Amino acid sequence: MSRRASYMYGNLLPASPKGQVGTGLGMTTSNGTITLIPPTHEITETGQKMNIDGLDFEFLLAPDTEAPAEMHWFIEQLKALTAAENCCHTLHNTYSMRGTSCRDPQAWAKYLNQTIDMWGDKAEVMYGMHHWPVWGRERILEMLEKGRDGYRYINDQTLRLANHGYTPVEIAEQIEFPPELANHWAMRPYYGSLNHNVKATYTKYLGWFDGNPATLYTLPPEEAAKKYVEMMGGTDKVVEAATAAFAKGEYRWVAEVVKHAVFADPEHEAARELLADAFEQLGYQSESGPWRNFYLTGAKELREGVKQLPAPNTASPDSVRAMSLDLFFDYLGVRLNGPKAAGKKISINLNFTDTGEKEVLILNNAALNHSPNRQDPSAGATLTLTRTALNNIVLQESTLEEEIKNGKVKVDGSLDQVRELVSLLDSFEFWFNIVTP
Repeated sequence: MSRRASYMYGNLLPASPKGQVGTGLGMTTSNGTITLIPPTHEITETGQKMNIDGLDFEFLLAPDTEAPAEMHWFIEQLKALTAAENCCHTLHNTYSMRGTSCRDPQAWAKYLNQTIDMWGDKAEVMYGMHHWPVWGRERILEMLEKGRDGYRYINDQTLRLANHGYTPVEIAEQIEFPPELANHWAMRPYYGSLNHNVKATYTKYLGWFDGNPATLYTLPPEEAAKKYVEMMGGTDKVVEAATAAFAKGEYRWVAEVVKHAVFADPEHEAARELLADAFEQLGYQSESGPWRNFYLTGAKELREGVKQLPAPNTASPDSVRAMSLDLFFDYLGVRLNGPKAAGKKISINLNFTDTGEKEVLILNNAALNHSPNRQDPSAGATLTLTRTALNNIVLQESTLEEEIKNGKVKVDGSLDQVRELVSLLDSFEFWFNIVTP
């Protein structure tokens, strides 16, 4: 779980009326180790059927909706349908604020429509993830149809207004669900919100740039903040004016203005307290659980700083073992410190004796690439090892030197090149500042 996810789910807030009261999709995330078990059977096409423990399942692939590899299914004997997280008792996120790529609301609507076409006349119960089941064909169809139409509305109305020349923030301020959707409880913004889903839809189709050249090459936050505050007469003047705005209930404006004061002068206690107060009021007014948690956790950071608390373990043994080599080496590429790697050229062969896989890692032009099923005859080093040995090193159950010493890793060529490559990899701190510089 990322640092932003701890904001979204309110993990740092006390469970109380003024703190964490849920995430909107459920109560909160679980603590402990996150794991992964590789699948034993794959569903590869819509209409595929499978008998599982005496029950006949039929599947519908729904990729690029709530998840990249989502699916719906129907159990014939039970007349039971699930649309996974694509139809539940809240408006979902087409963009999750914990950090993810933008999801496709049009695809979401089309797969719900296909679900109605395939099983709408047969289903007697719909169950799903996170929430309680829906009983009766009439109520099931209402959930599916209004879910379908809600995501379609988000997609089409965003694009309609974009074609009128409106920017994502302007569109998000304008779009409201019609009464038949707004008054349907399963389309209420307890988790996702119409406002940020609209912005995500704009970004999905048109990217982050709103077309105004003033937003094309903006100053970074700290530099801009200092110039804003200097132009406004200093931090004290900003806090004085924003305090008057707070008294009028203009909390969004207070947050917009005082964030500059905090980034320009992070030690100014009155600015931090005023911004925290504004965040609290915005949080208490939020219908969306994630919005509330972001605001209240932001207030907590302003008042208490960033505390180094225990972090969830995402690199569990099962997860590491389940990662393909392609995914693992892509992850190493993300960790590569580009500026430190500039001007360096390293090539390393890897030969896995237990899986029969071969890879070559090539560092060049400050980028780390890898190619499967080949070796570089001019590589600086060749490692002969088992995948188990690699897993042990990744899980920090052992070190490269220990695995070499016990014979699980054999190095031909320059071990120094391997060590140099490892030295160029960043480690990531889980806890970092978000609302303060």
